[in-house]
Amino acid sequence: MLWSKLFIPTLRETPAEAEVASHQLLLRAGYVRQLAAGVYSHLYLGNRSLLKIQQIIREEMDAIGAQEFLLPALNPAEVWQESGRWDVMGPNMFRLKDRWGRDLCLGMTHEEIMTAIARGELRSYKQLPQMWYQIQTKFRDEARPKSGLLRVRQFIMKDSYSFDIDAAGLDVAYQKHYEAYRKIFARCGVDVIPVEADSGAMGGSQSMEFMVPSDAGEDFVVVCPACKYAANLEKAESVAVVPGTADPEGDLSPEEFHTPGLKSIADLCAFTGLPDSSQMKSLVMVAGGKPVLALLRGEHQLSETKFSKAVGATEVRPAHPFEIVDWFGAEPGSLGPVGVKNMPVVADVALEGRKNMISGANKTDYHLRNVTPGEDFQAKFVDIRQSQAGDGCTVCGAALEMKKTIEVGHIFKLGYKYSASMGLRVLDEKGAEITPIMGSYGIGVERILASCIEQHHDKNGILMPATIAPFVVAVTPVNQADPLQRAAAEKIYADCKALGIDAILDDRDERPGVKFKDADLVGIPYRITIGKKLPQGIVEMTVRRGGAPASEVAVDAVVAELKKLVDAEVAAAAWSGN
Repeated sequence: MLWSKLFIPTLRETPAEAEVASHQLLLRAGYVRQLAAGVYSHLYLGNRSLLKIQQIIREEMDAIGAQEFLLPALNPAEVWQESGRWDVMGPNMFRLKDRWGRDLCLGMTHEEIMTAIARGELRSYKQLPQMWYQIQTKFRDEARPKSGLLRVRQFIMKDSYSFDIDAAGLDVAYQKHYEAYRKIFARCGVDVIPVEADSGAMGGSQSMEFMVPSDAGEDFVVVCPACKYAANLEKAESVAVVPGTADPEGDLSPEEFHTPGLKSIADLCAFTGLPDSSQMKSLVMVAGGKPVLALLRGEHQLSETKFSKAVGATEVRPAHPFEIVDWFGAEPGSLGPVGVKNMPVVADVALEGRKNMISGANKTDYHLRNVTPGEDFQAKFVDIRQSQAGDGCTVCGAALEMKKTIEVGHIFKLGYKYSASMGLRVLDEKGAEITPIMGSYGIGVERILASCIEQHHDKNGILMPATIAPFVVAVTPVNQADPLQRAAAEKIYADCKALGIDAILDDRDERPGVKFKDADLVGIPYRITIGKKLPQGIVEMTVRRGGAPASEVAVDAVVAELKKLVDAEVAAAAWSGN
C-alpha cells in the first residue's frame, strides 16, 4: 500500500471530547470518527486492526472445533419473551415495531436465537456436543456512552454457544473456551486477569471475566498477589480487616442517646469518638417486593449481588424514604435492628461476634449504644459486603489488592436457563427426552483494540503489537525525489510483501519528521528508513517498542532481519497455557 493513496486523517492536537488515552489516540491516529454518542465509524486503519483481531479470534475458535454462523441483528420479540428476557433487559434493549406493529429488537446477544436454531434442528444425543459462534454487530442502549470504544451503543462481538448432553460436557466446552480466550488475548498483545464473576441477567452456575488492568476501566477486581486468587468486586470473598479499636468490655444493655441531625456514619464517628468499624450501618432494601434490613460495619459497602443471592431475590433495590418512614416510623439515618419484627434482618459476617456497637434506635435523631449482634437482635449472618483493598485472602490470608479494569471477555455456564424455557429437547441413548445444557462465551472486538492501546502507548502515539497493527512496517525513504532512495524503498517494500510482511510504503512528499511522527502515532511497530547512507549499502531499522535507537542494517539483509524480529514477536505473544 502507498501512504499517499490512503485515507489516514491524523490529528496533531488531542480532541477536547476525548478523555482516556485510547479514545484520544484512536481519534488522532485516524482509526475512528464519532457519528453520534456511542456510535463510531471505523476508518481504514481502525478497520484493518479490527479485521486482524477478528482473524485471530476465528483461528482460535476454529481450533477448538467451533463452527462460525452469522445470525440476524434484527430479532422478533417472541424469542426473547420465551426466555423471559424481553422485560428483564429493560431500557438497555433497542426496541422497534415493523409496519404491521409487531415488536422487534436489535440483538444485544444471541442466546435466544441460537437456542431457537438448536430447538429446530437437534434431535438426538448423537448430534451433541455442538459449539457455534459468530462475529457480528450488537446493540445496547447505553445510558452514558463514554471513553471512545470502551462504552458504546453499537459494537462488534464474538459470541459463541455450546450445547452438551450433560454437565461434564459443559465443563469441557467451558475449559476449551477459557484456553482459547487466553490465546486470543495473548496474541492480540493484551494482558488480562481471569476473574470469578457473577452471571447477572445471563443466568447460570458459573462465569469468568477476562479483565484488562487499566485506569480507563470502570470495573474493579480483587486480586491476591500471593496465590493469584482473583474475582470481580461483585463476587469477591475476603476476610474483613480486624477493627483497630476493641469493642467496649462488659455485658452491657442497649442505651438510647440523642443524636440531633446526625445521619451519616462520619457524623456518628465524630460525635461518639468511636471509629466507623464500631458503627452499624442499616440499609433498607426491597427484595422481590418485600423489605429486608441489611446490616454492615460502618466502613463497609453492600454488595447487591451477594445480598440478592442471600435473600434469594433476582431484583433488589434500596427502599424509598417514604417506604422507610412507613415501615420504621423513623427517618433514614436513625435506623437499626433492635426491635425489628416486620422484616428479615440480614447481617454481614463481619458483625458476627461483635459486641457493644452503635446502631440507630428506629427513632428520628436517636441512636443506641451497646448493641450486640445475635444477642440484642437476631439475624441471618452471611457475606453481603464488597471486599476492600487490604482485606485478607480467603485462600492464603495475604492482603488483597484492588485493580481498576476493562472487561474484554466473559464466559458463562448457562445451565438450562434457555434450553428449558425455550423447549429444546433431544433423545438420549435410551430414547428418553432430555434437555441439553448450554454455555455462552463473549468477546468485545473493539474493546480488545482499545484495551491494547490503553496498555501500550507513549507520548508519541500507539505502541501496537505486530499481530494487530494496521501495518507491520513502514518503508520510508527520507527523500522521495531521490531516484536511488525511491527505487530501494520500492524493492524493500516488494520484498516485505513477498515474505508475507504487511508493509506500507510512505511515498509522500513530506519532511522526514512528519513521516516518522505519523508512523509512530498510528502504531506501526517497525520502520525501515532509506536515507543518506544508502550509497554505502546501509539503511536504518527502528523498532517502535522499547525506545532503542535505530540500528544500521545492510540494505540486502534488512528484510530478512525484519522477518526474524516479526516472527520472534509473534511467537512470544502466543500463550502456552502456563
